[in-house]
Amino acid sequence: MTTMNRRIVLASRPTTAAAEDNFRLETVPLGAPGPGQVLIRHHYLSLDPYMRGRMSERKSYAAPQPLNEVMIGGTAGEVVASQHPGFAVGDKVVSMGGWQEYSIADGAPGPLAPRKVDTRAVPLSAYLGVVGMPGVTAWYGLNVICEPKSGETVAVSAATGAVGSVVGQLAKAKGCRVVGIAGGREKCDYAVKELGFDACIDYKAAPDARALGSLLAAATPNGIDGYFENVGGTVLDAVLVRMNAFGRIAVCGMIAGYDGEPLPLAYPALILTSRLKVQGFIVSEHPKIWPQALAELGAGVASRTLKYRETVANGIASAPGAFLGLLKGRNFGKQIVKLLD
Repeated sequence: MTTMNRRIVLASRPTTAAAEDNFRLETVPLGAPGPGQVLIRHHYLSLDPYMRGRMSERKSYAAPQPLNEVMIGGTAGEVVASQHPGFAVGDKVVSMGGWQEYSIADGAPGPLAPRKVDTRAVPLSAYLGVVGMPGVTAWYGLNVICEPKSGETVAVSAATGAVGSVVGQLAKAKGCRVVGIAGGREKCDYAVKELGFDACIDYKAAPDARALGSLLAAATPNGIDGYFENVGGTVLDAVLVRMNAFGRIAVCGMIAGYDGEPLPLAYPALILTSRLKVQGFIVSEHPKIWPQALAELGAGVASRTLKYRETVANGIASAPGAFLGLLKGRNFGKQIVKLLD
């Protein structure tokens, strides 16, 4: 009996905002793994902002998502058939299986090879978020680029997202004053009351850039020493005004411009006059730090000192809508899709 695989492919490229008709749900026959391969049934699918950039053909750090092929994406699941000696049926793994219910992967070591994970103390879904790529992104940008020191002020935008929430908690653990920027009072309350941030600014409560700047100034009386950027636009403008001399900015994302809008800076001269370090990074280009970061993040989740939250959509057909909601900030914490009941 042939197993059928449901998958989401990129049907067309968005010219402005992405829409559900840019995607197509397909049902196709599933092959069997060959020598050195494993067949994985996905339990969870990761949805992340970087995927919007891949949908376009603009110049970027990675090749565009090909049309009519399975959307790229991290997955967490279980080996259901194996022709690789390093994997057994029942092993829990994370991989880049894409937006589909099953995938066949090569088991040979490499950046795209499936990785076995231990779910005794860390839930399987957490390996797509706090103990996965988003968590390592937070760890690298904070520790390597922002270089926080006890007593300094660290700010982070998209503060309750999969990345920002980890940034803030790690900075607090290093003795910093942490100020988040998020959309909505509920998210800001969560950042302060649950995650331990010292303050959180609701950018939706600021009618313009000047008002946002006033809110940020009140929350950062000693200025900002390290900033983790996920948004760009007017948020970055407001932060630049508050940056202390020799401050450090880790540029992880610019979600405000993912639909192609230009994001000009209002005060670029501040980079010079404040002698700021502004560095963009792609965490997959730094494989040497992953083992250390994953070990620390996993220990934090296992000990319940590192908190996280997930927004869960159900079923492969829900992936496009959940992804579009993520781009509009409708998620709370890490956005995933649950593929099994």
